[in-house]
Amino acid sequence: MLLLRCHLKRALPQKVSCRFCAVMGKLQSKFKHSTYKYSRPDGFIEEKIQTKAFQEYSPAHVDTVSVVAALNSDLCVSGGKDKIACIYKSSQFFSASRDKMVMMWDLQSSSQPRQQFSGHTMVVTGLTVSPDSSQLCTGSRDNTLLLWDVGTGQCAERASVSRNLVTHLCWVPREPYILQTSEDKTIRLWDRRGLQVAHTFPTQQHIQTYCEVSEDGHKCVSCSSGFEGEGCEATLWDLRQTRSRICEYRGHFQTVASCIFLPRALASMPAIATSSHDCKVKIWNQDTGACLFTLSLDGSGPLTSLAVADTISLLCTSYQLFGSKEILLTKGLGVVGVSGKVLLLLLLSRFSRVPLCATP
Repeated sequence: MLLLRCHLKRALPQKVSCRFCAVMGKLQSKFKHSTYKYSRPDGFIEEKIQTKAFQEYSPAHVDTVSVVAALNSDLCVSGGKDKIACIYKSSQFFSASRDKMVMMWDLQSSSQPRQQFSGHTMVVTGLTVSPDSSQLCTGSRDNTLLLWDVGTGQCAERASVSRNLVTHLCWVPREPYILQTSEDKTIRLWDRRGLQVAHTFPTQQHIQTYCEVSEDGHKCVSCSSGFEGEGCEATLWDLRQTRSRICEYRGHFQTVASCIFLPRALASMPAIATSSHDCKVKIWNQDTGACLFTLSLDGSGPLTSLAVADTISLLCTSYQLFGSKEILLTKGLGVVGVSGKVLLLLLLSRFSRVPLCATP
């Protein structure tokens, strides 16, 4: 696995420096005529602008980038065919891979892992850190969840459910619960005290690929696989009392790989962002399910992961290179950086000015 550490700044254009990785090349900025496509509530728009607006440099990754996470507003970590979980406001993070291992890293120390966690018998496909950073929960295709003591590296609890092929894990803030999605089309809520299933949400029609919990711990959002518009949705759930479905977000045409809650500083209403294998990032009104904005990244290949970088930007990863590697900053929602296969920085500083109505 190659690790990418990026400095993310708000002023544009910016140099994105990479440390703690195996390969990094030269930064180039060029003037070009670039066509950038995006859709808004008032319809599809295509603009052609001449501007110095993109950053191009040699790939830090040599294969698929499947995940990205922000350590803070200045640093992000991206991984190949891996999973990543960061310790909030820290230089430490965890990575999980096909080698069945979980490793703990510290960017302020050596390039070697600080701690290793071994206990799964198949690829590790989910991991999450407790809010106080004392515990780590991991999940695998071996149908098991393991709860670890971060300080000692010892496994404290183990649980197994038949056919529970874990796809993602997320710790619920201020609660002893862990949310989990699975290839068995089920979303489970685990109680870390004894690692028991506390609640099972209604079985969905398609594989559940990802989940995230709101900052207040009151709601969660999950997303599903699908094809040609069948499935391909994100779903908002209540986590407090009824634990029922609140809203669905439909509009993608292929598997939705990632779904996140956007910071309230970004918009005048609660909003959710999704990324999909259909090369689109969509912004949704959390309460009504209306699609507020669609960013089409044609040629990017499946968009695999989203992460909030700060209050004005998102990070997004993809399987493939853009054919031209031309990234253009535009009004409202734009792209400002590209690295290898592909790490994108999506600028959202004007999102709050987007008219609040649905787009097809």
